Amino acid sequence: MATQAAFLAGFPQLAAQPARGRVGTGAPARVALAAIGSAKVGARAGVKAVAARRGVRCRASLIEPDGGRLVDLVAPEEGGRREALRREAASLPHRVRLGRVEKEWVHVLSEGWASPLQGFMREHEFLQALHFNAIRGADGRMVNMSVPIVLSVGDAQRRAIQADGATRVALVDDRDCPIAVLSDIEIYKHNKEERIARTWGTTAPGLPYVEEAITNAGDWLIGGDLEVIEPIKYNDGLDQYRLSPAQLREEFARRNADAVFAFQLRNPVHNGHALLMTDTRKRLLDMGYKNPVLLLHPLGGFTKADDVPLSWRMKQHEKVLEEGVLNPESTVVAIFPSPMHYAGPTEVQWHAKARINAGANFYIVGRDPAGMSHPTAKRDLYDADHGKKVLSMAPGLERLNILPFRVAAYDTKQKKMDFFDPSRKDDFLFISGTKMRTLAKNRESPPDGFICPGGWKVLVEYYDSLVPSEGSSKLREPVAA
Repeated sequence: MATQAAFLAGFPQLAAQPARGRVGTGAPARVALAAIGSAKVGARAGVKAVAARRGVRCRASLIEPDGGRLVDLVAPEEGGRREALRREAASLPHRVRLGRVEKEWVHVLSEGWASPLQGFMREHEFLQALHFNAIRGADGRMVNMSVPIVLSVGDAQRRAIQADGATRVALVDDRDCPIAVLSDIEIYKHNKEERIARTWGTTAPGLPYVEEAITNAGDWLIGGDLEVIEPIKYNDGLDQYRLSPAQLREEFARRNADAVFAFQLRNPVHNGHALLMTDTRKRLLDMGYKNPVLLLHPLGGFTKADDVPLSWRMKQHEKVLEEGVLNPESTVVAIFPSPMHYAGPTEVQWHAKARINAGANFYIVGRDPAGMSHPTAKRDLYDADHGKKVLSMAPGLERLNILPFRVAAYDTKQKKMDFFDPSRKDDFLFISGTKMRTLAKNRESPPDGFICPGGWKVLVEYYDSLVPSEGSSKLREPVAA
């Protein structure tokens, strides 16, 4: 068993952090996790659910999900519950139509990424998340929940639901097909300005998630217990990568690994990222773990227009494994279904918390996590170091071991990515994500050893596929990869 001293020796950058933000007062939590050589994992093995307040009991060897049980809000096929729910949803008089982002949140909630949350937030949960970055679970303990997960309705629909005294509503997609039922509902005021200010720290115009999901949303929020008719699928050729927390945990336990470290990203992988991930695994091995596993977990929900689309990122990640930049035997590549807020230190807590529910006990955090440029000023919206500092102190994340990045850059002498050495700083070249995208757009070659050839080829192909829209000089994204 690795000791606290060994843990800090392996990661000296943690020594100056507050004790509760490292690993608590004892040794780091151990988990029975394992590599997934392929993302093509079968249907949930051993996952049993009941119709109401369902949850998955996790194996004792895995880090516990928040609340002690992994929430599963998908109606089981057994006993005819799924068909009964489908019929009920079709017959309910009140229907709330889901947009893209709302459907992604249904996906997130249904699989337990937000455990112990049982549905879209009621007002007391919304206020706790908004003002405390945490909610109180049924056992009285506070669990981290830094972003509101809410559903809006307009004033006319609010009045109609309340006039009928309805307690259950159907949630439907853009084709009016029932997706889920929300029960024991509560409707309350949607104070958009307060929500935006508390989540982003600014109400400046141009925040991508705000423009996508809040500005034109209804002035009321509807919360309640969620029951989803069937697992959410996208039929985009990537569903095999969308592993639920239960699927990940089942496979981790089956492979008998003893630590898992998660890496969240929304950009293509270059060799600097790979260096950080392989170095982390080496340090965990040095600490005494026998089979630490990387969970490479790209975000798969809504992202802003200039981010590389998910389908192309997944093609690029496949090349990273095919060319041996990362070891497929000790790497999970799966899609995290959450939409992206770009809310910096507030949002990175959500990213970390969700990985606890998937079974991770280590989380790698880098510079300016979940950040973006200020939408109206020429500067970053958040301090680059605040994300990792906040994670080290965040309520409800005490069980998670936070691993800050070591600074990696391109060593022009060695012609490879390496950890920055300040004693010879002139030998290092820092290549930002923006610079990498610019090189790909212009079909300029990156330095040798910066990115694997196959991964770079995918990036260039993506930017080549961007063609001028008819009657416009601007680029548009392709419909599909």
